[in-house]
Amino acid sequence: MKRFYVLIGFAMTLTMLLSGIAQARSMDEILESKTLKVGTTGDYKPFSFNNNGKYEGFDIAVAQSFANKLGVKLELIPTTWKTLMRDLKVGKYDIGMSGITRTIARQKEACFSQGYVTFGKTPLVASSKAANFKTMADIDKKSIKVGVNPGGTNEKFVRANIKNADVILFESNLEIPVAVASGKVDVMITDSVEAIYYAASNPKLAAPMLDNLFTRSQLGYLMPADATRLQDTVNFMMDQMILKGEMKKIKSQYLHMD
Repeated sequence: MKRFYVLIGFAMTLTMLLSGIAQARSMDEILESKTLKVGTTGDYKPFSFNNNGKYEGFDIAVAQSFANKLGVKLELIPTTWKTLMRDLKVGKYDIGMSGITRTIARQKEACFSQGYVTFGKTPLVASSKAANFKTMADIDKKSIKVGVNPGGTNEKFVRANIKNADVILFESNLEIPVAVASGKVDVMITDSVEAIYYAASNPKLAAPMLDNLFTRSQLGYLMPADATRLQDTVNFMMDQMILKGEMKKIKSQYLHMD
């Protein structure tokens, strides 16, 4: 009889693994392990950037602050926009921190922290062509090439709104601003924070429609659906960072904003 129950238990465990279901780590388990696992794509400046193996950016700085406050070690777990939700569900990481947009679709499968940056979708174009792009109609032409990274909200926006322009897929988000600057593609539709960053750091790039954003959204930190205590703790730490001026300092350093 004991052997029967062991076999049943093994079968249930195997079924969970095969179906991609895993138990999210509780706050106690995170603290006991002395490690906070943060999933990040490393391809989204200025929030998460893999600089030759060293991760940098606004969200990386906030992740390190979280780990310090909890008294644990920060472990950065590479993920992609296409596998972001799957990796969360199978327990590869505790918190997703990579400039992730708060959406209803994601909220249905997980939970978010409070928002920490408000932004909207906008085009990033070559400075020499900035005057040509004033409306969506200027972008959605058969002569225009739009670069996009698959799996995230940028691709969803492009698929929903671009009907005539040629959509070019890039596996890495970091490749697209380079392609825009070189003329390989004409437009990158992205979050205004990223567009501002690239336009400020590269004179060959411009964000001509910042006063007329296509959407309005917020970024948040992604956690498993049942991680209520972790969610409360993350929101508490964010409030503390705001009250003590730490969040303002990090935003000034990485986002050039208060």
